Amino acid sequence: MKNKILGSRVDPVSYTQVVHQVMDWAQHSESRYVCVANVHMLMEAYDSSEFQNIVNGADLITPDGMPLVWMLRRLGYPQQERVYGPNLTLKLIEAAAVQDINIGLYGGTAETLVQLAASFKKKHPGLKIAYSYSPPYRQLTAEEDEAIIHAVNASGARILFVGLGCPKQERWMTEHKERIRAVMVGVGAAFDIHAGQKSQSPQWMQRFALEWLFRLISEPRRLWRRYLYHNPRFLVLALAQLFGHRRSL
Repeated sequence: MKNKILGSRVDPVSYTQVVHQVMDWAQHSESRYVCVANVHMLMEAYDSSEFQNIVNGADLITPDGMPLVWMLRRLGYPQQERVYGPNLTLKLIEAAAVQDINIGLYGGTAETLVQLAASFKKKHPGLKIAYSYSPPYRQLTAEEDEAIIHAVNASGARILFVGLGCPKQERWMTEHKERIRAVMVGVGAAFDIHAGQKSQSPQWMQRFALEWLFRLISEPRRLWRRYLYHNPRFLVLALAQLFGHRRSL
């Protein structure tokens, strides 16, 4: 597959295509999960075949990071655009408000969820947030997990935004496929960004794939390993893949 990067599938889709597909699934109460892929996710998948199977098993995998966009362009999709998680979140809640589709929020702190809901409702007063839950920072018991599944399904939420961070949110979504009757969208840092707790990098940094540097400067102790270990390896491996791709043409 020419849309595989380091063994992980990345779908050559646009914002419009993703929103249309998610809304269609949501209207039919289908259980699906969407991964928003960046370098960190693909390197976690490269290092773990088990996690790579989780990513590749997603119903949709969007190119969130600019390095992935550049890779897709060179692998045969020259018009590929970035489908950035925080922006995708806003486009989905706008469509949900227009189409009267209930949404749910799972992840983050209780404070984050209150601020996030307020931010969403300010943008779209008609948006229906049917479910909101901040899970504890520990392994849930089987009883707690069943209670969450029941609560989500009973709420009528048909799009569930999951903000647990990679790779936790992707593992959670695949474990709840066919159990939660909603489209689960793993949006990571979008919760904190739209709740006003984290800043987005400037547009020029996003355009030149320097968002990682902005985040590293903002949270060096938490993110140093992710970026200083994963990014150089990704560069070398990606160049090797592109070299092999060119030789095969």
